[in-house]
Amino acid sequence: MILTVTLNPAVDKTYQTGELFCGRVNRMRSMTNIAGGKGINVSRILRQYGCEVTATGFLGGFSGEWIEKELLRTGMRCEFVPIGQETRSSMNVVADNGYVTEILEPGPEITEKELEAFFVRFDRLLADCGIVVLSGSVPRGVPEDIYARLIRRAQAQGKETVLDTSGEFLREGIKAAPTVIKPNRKEMEYVIGHRLNGREGLMEAAAYLRGNGVHLAAVSLGNRGLLMAGEEGLFYARPPRVRTLNTVGCGDCVVASLVMSRIADAGEEEMLRRAVALSAASASCLESGRVPMELAEELYGQVTVERLELPEGEGL
Repeated sequence: MILTVTLNPAVDKTYQTGELFCGRVNRMRSMTNIAGGKGINVSRILRQYGCEVTATGFLGGFSGEWIEKELLRTGMRCEFVPIGQETRSSMNVVADNGYVTEILEPGPEITEKELEAFFVRFDRLLADCGIVVLSGSVPRGVPEDIYARLIRRAQAQGKETVLDTSGEFLREGIKAAPTVIKPNRKEMEYVIGHRLNGREGLMEAAAYLRGNGVHLAAVSLGNRGLLMAGEEGLFYARPPRVRTLNTVGCGDCVVASLVMSRIADAGEEEMLRRAVALSAASASCLESGRVPMELAEELYGQVTVERLELPEGEGL
């Protein structure tokens, strides 16, 4: 069983239009609703591949009820803590000119009582899972060290953890040494405190994460690929070319793929190749957090993986 944590879920609304104009009326050509939030995206991808998933976090109001119904339809187990405020919505405007605009609501405010109820439920759910995925933003009222606390609770029960977040939540989470982490370049620059220039900068980021006890670090470079540092060394994967329709959720595909590879005890180069293939396939799909599985298998053989060497004396 895989336990996913989404503290700030959302109803993800994806709009299609020719072009988005600021300060003017914009009429959309189409709109779709899906249950979203980074951890929920990971959950849906895992279910797509037949994995057993329990999803937890906070849900409230009509939006929360709708999300839970949508998730239950996929066959996953839902163990969300009910809250008094409404779960947020997020808007993703995909324009024909290639621009994707995201409008993200801040989310509800969590009370101390609701937070304590979540900790109790989280501890109970740990008993039935083998790996915990902690993803996404955090609603108001939740402390900056929330992910660090959850990682330590999971570690105390011998569980592996995967972390994908940003800002202070990422900085604090790293201190707890999660098993796997997937920041992008900007998120790592925030943590380290300066720009990461070229390949040397990325190597610095990988070395920093490994030096802080992270077993496997995957640094996302967007359409330029993925850098991975682990026990077997440092690898860089370049994605194949695809017709990109929507990049929202591609990072969640990477996380889901890493989890599945970790469970299958795959080698790190194999993990990297498969993660990039799933992410590239997802980018070709308008719906966020979905993988065209046949295309992912086709792209798998087109991913270029290169082993990188650190400067002498700088081990990972």
